[in-house]
Amino acid sequence: MSNLIRVTVWNEGRHEKKDAHIAAVYPQGIHGAIAEGLRQHADFDVRTATLDDPANGLPDEVLNTTDVLIWWGHMAHRDVPDDLVDRVQARVLEGMGLIVLHSGHFSKIFKRLMGTNCSLIWREIGEKERVWVTAPGHPIVEGLGPYFEIPHTEMYGEFFDIPQPDELIFISWYPGGEVFRSGCAFYRGRGKVFYFSPGHETFPIYYQPEVRLVLANAVRWAAPVKVVGFRELRLAPNAKTPLEPVTVSGS
Repeated sequence: MSNLIRVTVWNEGRHEKKDAHIAAVYPQGIHGAIAEGLRQHADFDVRTATLDDPANGLPDEVLNTTDVLIWWGHMAHRDVPDDLVDRVQARVLEGMGLIVLHSGHFSKIFKRLMGTNCSLIWREIGEKERVWVTAPGHPIVEGLGPYFEIPHTEMYGEFFDIPQPDELIFISWYPGGEVFRSGCAFYRGRGKVFYFSPGHETFPIYYQPEVRLVLANAVRWAAPVKVVGFRELRLAPNAKTPLEPVTVSGS
């Protein structure tokens, strides 16, 4: 049995088709750049998928054999079918890891799992982002220094309408004065969810070594944990037989 972590990099893939500048930055698509970085690691089995592929890139045979799903979306959130969101949510509850990137904060699946609006403020002038590590003992930051910088990016700022993260991994600062919770970890059912904001489509952020390192670390963190005998979380079984004898009085 293979010990490889099976990763599917999903991207709506629309920007690259509509904008020549974005196609020049990411000639193999954003998904292609992310996958290229992950394929440098021998413990990953990486494939890509896009919204316009058959079954939106995630038929059952793909989704059910994915350990960690990476999700990038922006201009086509509404085009993602609700039944696909249902299936991805179910897989997360079963244990599949989910890494949501940048403007995926407004994706249907992230909003479903968060239960909030997931809104924020933004500004696109190509300013610097300083990404600070706030959890130096967390596996997602392994190999990083206390911070790293992205030379040019889109500003995302607070208030970020999400639930309190189970673990806050990164917080970003921008020269305009804004800060942002840019790396947030959540636990949902048996699955783990990581939101990571760096990665605007007009800048080559997914080629940056620190960003690629974060994504590789996040894949390993988000990979499923095998728990023998743990029940399906989508079911609500009636535990008719107690583990130990129970005496009920007054009945």
